[in-house]
Amino acid sequence: MDNHNTSSDSGIVQEFGALAPVRIGLDAQVRSQSVRALNRLLAHTMALRDAYKKAHWQTSGATFYELHLLFDKHYEEQVAIMDALAERIQTLGGVTFALPGDVAGESAIARAPRGRESAEAQLERLAAAHETILLDARPLARAAAAAGDDGSNDLIVSQVVRANELQSWFVVQHLGYRAARG
Repeated sequence: MDNHNTSSDSGIVQEFGALAPVRIGLDAQVRSQSVRALNRLLAHTMALRDAYKKAHWQTSGATFYELHLLFDKHYEEQVAIMDALAERIQTLGGVTFALPGDVAGESAIARAPRGRESAEAQLERLAAAHETILLDARPLARAAAAAGDDGSNDLIVSQVVRANELQSWFVVQHLGYRAARG
C-alpha cells in the first residue's frame, strides 16, 4: 500500500513544486526558479537553526554562559530568517519545505553527532554551516537579480547574507582564530 496520499484524497490544495497563480509581475519561470533557490536556503536555515538549539542545550565549559546566550540569540535570528524565506516562497506562489525530511534531503549542512561536542567543535560546526549558507546565497541572490526578481534578491542579501555574515563573525571570534586562517 502506498504511504503517500494523492491530492484528491488527502486534502492537499497545492502540490509541492507547483505554483499558485499570483499577481506580482513575475512570470512563472522566474518564480519557479526563485522558489527552488529560496527553499534550498530555507532548508539550510532550518538545519542551522537546529544546530544552534542543539549547541544551546549541550554547550559546556568555561564560556558556558556566554555561549548558551549567544547560541539562543542566533537560534532566534535564524527562526526570523526562516519565516521571511517561507513568506517569500508563498508570495511567489510556491510551497515551502517544512519537515525534517525535507531539510535532510535538501541541505548540504552536515548534521551534528548525537553526542555532546566540545564548545570548540560546536563553534567549528556552526562556522562551517554559515559558510555553506553564504556560498549558496550569494550566487542565488545574483541569479534572482538577473531574472528581475528584486524581492528575492533583496531578501537574500539583506537578511540571509548579512545575518549569516554577522553570526559567522561572532562564532569565529569565539574560536580565537589567528591571522593564519582565511
